[in-house]
Amino acid sequence: MIAAVAALLVALISPPEAFAADVPYLTGRLVDNAQILSPAARTRLVDMLKAHEQATSNQIVVLTVPTIEPENIEQYASDVFNSWKLGQQGRNNGVLVIVVPQDRKMRIEVGYGLEPVLTDAMAGAIVRDVMTPAFRRTDYDAGVQDGGAAIIARLEAKSVATAAPRDTMRPPSQSGSGFQRADMPWPQRILFSLFAFTIIGLFTFIGIVTPGLGWFLYVLLIPFWSTFPLLLIGPTPTLVLVAAYLIGYPLTKRRLSHTEWYRKKAIEMKTKGTTTIGGFAVASGGGFSSGGGFSGGGGSSGGGGASGSW
Repeated sequence: MIAAVAALLVALISPPEAFAADVPYLTGRLVDNAQILSPAARTRLVDMLKAHEQATSNQIVVLTVPTIEPENIEQYASDVFNSWKLGQQGRNNGVLVIVVPQDRKMRIEVGYGLEPVLTDAMAGAIVRDVMTPAFRRTDYDAGVQDGGAAIIARLEAKSVATAAPRDTMRPPSQSGSGFQRADMPWPQRILFSLFAFTIIGLFTFIGIVTPGLGWFLYVLLIPFWSTFPLLLIGPTPTLVLVAAYLIGYPLTKRRLSHTEWYRKKAIEMKTKGTTTIGGFAVASGGGFSSGGGFSGGGGSSGGGGASGSW
């Protein structure tokens, strides 16, 4: 009896066991769970990583998480890499970039097959010379984009002198006289307008009510809100409509984010990696989920790469 009581007291006063940080769901080439990147930066980064993978089959994925305490960055990166199985099976040509803003840590984890090309020293130079200065300025967009560009440049044996562009993404400018309304009968114009605005409005609604992905759609839909109305209703009404979209979308989304329903959907995205919005299955990290979604190719890592802090 005394022994049992003593064991219970020891259990009560002992510090709680440290739990390993969770490995999130792999939902795309960018899993921005820390929400540190702007919508435009996300779009540019994903496009850059996708183009590189299509050209070389190398699979580069960027993960941001708020904190991984008390786990160390090296073990966590290895767990994530091998859980996601980045790179092609047999080639092991995957690269994982992890940024942990609250812990002020980062790591580039390199698959077996790419270690001779992207050595530990090279990965360390990218962490030290490219990513760290930007993170110290709290410029996560520049740090992650330029870090990804430097990794790609090294893998493609190109010069790293030119940094990735960071100008704000926007549709090509056109003069007011360069566009004219489409020449079509009014009944046809009305029917086409109903079709176009229904489709764009549906995706706008999904963007507003969807945590995380909504900001990706906010940028993606700007050219559509600018082009179709310009052809259908002319330049002046289009300017008013685009201004209403640019201002009204974020204001509505910010107000909605304080509701209980929105918080529930955000929790589902974070814990399950997906949620349902209006009949659509939406995955975290930016994109609609589907049966043939993004996944690793069966690669593995043996701990090659480099870590850093800022």
